[in-house]
Amino acid sequence: MTAPLTGISSMATRQVLAELTTAYTARTGQAVAIESVGGVDAARRVAAGEAFDVVILASDAIDKLIAAGHLQPGRVDLVRSGVAACVREGAPLPDLSSEASVKAAVLAADKISYSTGPSGVALQKRFERWGIAETMAARTVQAPPGVPVASLVAKGEVALGFQQLSELLHVQGITIVGGLPEPIQIVTVFSAGIPVNAPRAEAVRALLSFMASPEAAEAKQRQGMEPA
Repeated sequence: MTAPLTGISSMATRQVLAELTTAYTARTGQAVAIESVGGVDAARRVAAGEAFDVVILASDAIDKLIAAGHLQPGRVDLVRSGVAACVREGAPLPDLSSEASVKAAVLAADKISYSTGPSGVALQKRFERWGIAETMAARTVQAPPGVPVASLVAKGEVALGFQQLSELLHVQGITIVGGLPEPIQIVTVFSAGIPVNAPRAEAVRALLSFMASPEAAEAKQRQGMEPA
């Protein structure tokens, strides 16, 4: 049997990659083993020279790894992922229908949480624009890399959590309030890159061709994402 293709990804794509790689293996017989960790840690490990056949991270992280010479030129965009909010199961649901109501919900929460990934960075910038960054700094628990924001919400450590919808879908003990309204929605594109010295680049290209194809769209939507 052909050895599995190995990869590393951020946590946001863990579920969709599990579904897509299972489908690809069933179709081709080619096994795929992708480790999902915090995106910051994944990028660091790739930059440090750890060997993988494929790397799947936020598009800006892939671009940086390409620019630094760690990945081959030419990323493959796979999914678009929006941010949603959650509260502890049984808690009242805040109004998230407008920018003003989201700001009010954030200010009303005794503690909030977001990730160290792209969505968390974007939220910090949003708070700065709203003029509440200093106020919220003391009330924010930033989830460490690889730790789901929803797990902090489920345990009652924070009242309101923001993360990629895909990372909220399978967590027990929370209620997903919904996505951010369109004017302030934060969308991250997750993309794949191939390491410069990958010995099985052609096999990876075949995998990525399947992952980017229309056939993969339903799996992406099931996991709270859209095709890129």
